[in-house]
Amino acid sequence: MIKIAVLPGDGIGAEVTMAAIPVLNALNIPVELSFGDIGWTFWQKEGNPIPERTWELIKQADATLLGATTSKPEREAVAELAGELKQTKLQYVSPIIQLRQQLDLFANVRPCFNIKEEGPDFNFCVIRENTEGLYSGFDYYPPPPEIQSLLGKKSAWREIPKNEISCSLRLQTKKGLMRIFRFAFNYATCQHMSRVTLADKPNVLRQSGAFAREIFESVASDYPQIKADILNVDAVGLWLVRRPEEFGVIVAENMFGDILSDVGAGIMGGLGFAPSANLGQQSGYFEPVHGSAPRIKARSANPSAMFLTIGLLLNHLGYAKQADKIKRAVTQVIKECRFVSYDLGGNSTTEEMAKAIIDYCTHGVANEK
Repeated sequence: MIKIAVLPGDGIGAEVTMAAIPVLNALNIPVELSFGDIGWTFWQKEGNPIPERTWELIKQADATLLGATTSKPEREAVAELAGELKQTKLQYVSPIIQLRQQLDLFANVRPCFNIKEEGPDFNFCVIRENTEGLYSGFDYYPPPPEIQSLLGKKSAWREIPKNEISCSLRLQTKKGLMRIFRFAFNYATCQHMSRVTLADKPNVLRQSGAFAREIFESVASDYPQIKADILNVDAVGLWLVRRPEEFGVIVAENMFGDILSDVGAGIMGGLGFAPSANLGQQSGYFEPVHGSAPRIKARSANPSAMFLTIGLLLNHLGYAKQADKIKRAVTQVIKECRFVSYDLGGNSTTEEMAKAIIDYCTHGVANEK
């Protein structure tokens, strides 16, 4: 019996989660589901988007399935706190960042493939370092004295008042780079992909780029059967759009990987198709890429990404055949275009499209509404 913590979250996250979850029983997965609290409502009411009770639930689970969470800028976050909490000087930290950093989920895995079966037959994966890079938490306004002293060494910045400067640091460690690069090459090996590309900006970020390059090439030498190359991240974005079929695994630091994975989702057809996994040595959580999308809540959101995310979760837990059934079912429902959501040109609700996918998983055909 596998234990899954289910965190429906905000917006369409809850809708697609509840619509897709029945596929686990339909595929006879021996699973125990435990539902937990996460998201904006709990920030507003409790001052914490991940209550302690939810952390306990996650610790007891084999994996966590997350619908989506809403994050807002600091000003809005404070303004929307319950009355007495506004005086506590609480700082909102995205639950996504909390999960990734506290559980040390260093690898964000975002597979991209031709789900519509149109155009080139691409199958690549963006692997994003989750805990370091430009999203490591060193984001300042105004800069602290230590950074201010560094700025003082450059004449161009020396005379600018500190309240007119903001600063973010791109933190990369040898440990962090080695494990994400090794993860990328191992993933390529397991998925029978012949190419691993580091997407970076070494022609501009010369010191940190050279540091990453040296480690990447060292790890690559252990995988002589795989082609390893380093490309500028902007060039990768261009060639993903033009020739996605040429790529295998693309590995990148946090922000670059964030951007490229959304490019990949666009190539697939949109965020409504894009699944993701966040993995570490001991734990993992799985979520669709689309986010909470509050503007389309209760407007028949496409559940495909959640089904494919559940497929990633099952594959991770050793249920590869069932994961493949889900992938083939989603592809078939989209191809037939009978029971699809509005973004695919149909008029089916989230629940109706989900039912069609589940029917394909179990019977090989979608039954009438």
